[in-house]
Amino acid sequence: MAGSSSTPIIFFSFLAIITSFLTVAVLPATVSATLSTNSRWIVDYKGQRVKLACVNWVSHLEAVIAEGLSKQPVDAISKRIASLGFNCVKLTWPTFLATNDTLASVTVQQSFQSLNLSESIVGLQSNNPSIINLTLLQAYQAVVYSLGKNNVMVILDNHVSKPGWCCSSSDGNGFFGDQYFNPDVWIKGLTRMATLFNGVGFVVGMSLRNELRGPKQNVDDWYKYMQRGAEAVHSANPDVLVILSGLSDDKDLSFLANRPLGLTFSGKTVFEVHWFGFSDGQAWKSGNPNHVCGSVTNNMKRQSGFLLEKGFPLLVSEFGVDQRGTNVNENRYLSCFMAAAAELDLDFALWTLVGSYYLRDGVLGMNEYYGVLNSDWSDIRNSSLSQRLSVLQSPFRGPDISQSSLHKIIFHPATGLCLVQVGQLAPLKLGPCSRSGPWIYSSQTQKFLTLEGSYLCLQVDELEKPAKLGVICTPPNSQWDTISDSGLHLSSKTLNGTNVCLDVDSSNTIVTNSCKCLSRDSSCNPESQWFKLVDSTRYSKKVM
Repeated sequence: MAGSSSTPIIFFSFLAIITSFLTVAVLPATVSATLSTNSRWIVDYKGQRVKLACVNWVSHLEAVIAEGLSKQPVDAISKRIASLGFNCVKLTWPTFLATNDTLASVTVQQSFQSLNLSESIVGLQSNNPSIINLTLLQAYQAVVYSLGKNNVMVILDNHVSKPGWCCSSSDGNGFFGDQYFNPDVWIKGLTRMATLFNGVGFVVGMSLRNELRGPKQNVDDWYKYMQRGAEAVHSANPDVLVILSGLSDDKDLSFLANRPLGLTFSGKTVFEVHWFGFSDGQAWKSGNPNHVCGSVTNNMKRQSGFLLEKGFPLLVSEFGVDQRGTNVNENRYLSCFMAAAAELDLDFALWTLVGSYYLRDGVLGMNEYYGVLNSDWSDIRNSSLSQRLSVLQSPFRGPDISQSSLHKIIFHPATGLCLVQVGQLAPLKLGPCSRSGPWIYSSQTQKFLTLEGSYLCLQVDELEKPAKLGVICTPPNSQWDTISDSGLHLSSKTLNGTNVCLDVDSSNTIVTNSCKCLSRDSSCNPESQWFKLVDSTRYSKKVM
């Protein structure tokens, strides 16, 4: 990338760039977070589960610098990430940043000048004066170290080769052998970045490549090159997790079911998958939500979820929605996604932190409605959505998460809340999942939902009345089945035999109503009746 004609570019070798950075940045004192794997779980050095609750921070567009630095100081952004409950950032980078010495040695100011980003230059000078004259590679490192200083782990995500927005099947970045995707250059870039951050404890993983795609994609080349890439990263930096994506825009890892990837190392391999509502077109809006949710969830489990049973961690490295909250298609998708993410207790990385871009697709200052932050990066865009997603940030179970015996929580994905008992005589409500249950479900026998350590079970009173707790647990009004194509309805019967489903009213009181959307009707919305029984060993505060 060329700089401004009025400002000469100084050329450095990659080694010289690394050395020069060490003279301007002092490594922060922070705890090491070196991670490994134990079967399907990611664990720390003590063997305790560490759930990756990440957010994606874009740094691979034409400016080749983390977005938002013209809006807020880098440390302020890092602190906000931590304050929102994220323990990890997936920080994107283009291959050419690590392999093209000319590009890597361009300063941030020169990069902005070459793109006519005069307003961003002013903002950067005001908010991050220590970064504006760094080279692009040094600036990338500065962001990484800011995150580490604020106790946020980092995954280095090789997003594209040539800087720019991703993705299309014809952008030259999609698969090995494409115009900008030379496998040897890619491995060189992975090796250099792994080497650069070797010994940096809070850099916990490297994602080898984002969204492999396009007409050239094939399984044999996936095995050939992903194996080489994984071995190169591990050889250069044996501490980091090696994170491998699949085919078809990172939706398909099904080929691993019968053909494992042969690697010389173990305890460091993680697979990743992407899951967005728009991947299914308008099916969530035009189809029956129960049917679509069941079909899409089963397909995800077939294409990637099976890896959990094979003993590999699975990171949902991109998911997200339009945070304005007005997109029906994506709102329904999100409720279904949250049910599956809670059920499987998945590690994740939300798309995206970014509130706006310096330059995207030729548009200056483009607003990012998927962004957690607003357009000037000063506040969160949708506080209720952030609160709803926060339930996924803590592990439900895993090695050394056994604060109590294995039990169920009754999770309501449309709100991110759980069924709680707020008092001995008060009606059941939705509340924080930390106060849920613990419930025991005898799925193979009576199908009662009983509060652990008590004689109390969940019961139907009457249609359109609050559900209740009772001590005389007999059919039919104490038996609960999971029904519908989504498997997210909890159904029982009144004493007179009327079928009902668990539901929530406008005050978050748990009631029983007629079951919604059990046919293939596409005009109804069943989300208020979607509940998921989730396995947990987290301590729950019972209110009696």
